[in-house]
Amino acid sequence: MSASEKPLHIDIAVTLKDVKTVYSIGGLTFEGDLPASIFHLQLITNDIADSNAKSEVIAVVHTNAGHVTLHDIACNADRNVATGNPYKELVADLMRRSVRIELCGATAKAHNWGNADLLPGIKVNTDAMARTTQLVQQGFVKITE
Repeated sequence: MSASEKPLHIDIAVTLKDVKTVYSIGGLTFEGDLPASIFHLQLITNDIADSNAKSEVIAVVHTNAGHVTLHDIACNADRNVATGNPYKELVADLMRRSVRIELCGATAKAHNWGNADLLPGIKVNTDAMARTTQLVQQGFVKITE
């Protein structure tokens, strides 16, 4: 153990069996330079894998977080930058881990984004509020990020 590592005893070990969560992501809050919502989605997908659990994890991205779903050219135009979408690899990794990423259709309309502006695999729903309500009524646990 390095000098900087401190022992940590886990008092409540959690094993998951069936995970049905919807993450409502309306803005980006950061843990260092990483959006906390992406970090949390990485954590839960790791927990799901460690537990060998069944899962349905959906991230509904809307409002001020919608740009994370854009490809580089669209992101540059929307954000007035030339750096591309800094989150595209993180989003692609989450989708490889079976997280479904959905963009709010109302957010897309407000920004004049079309399907051609999105990263591969991003789905568009009618709007975030209706979709989140639908999923909660289907038994998903809502997590607001």
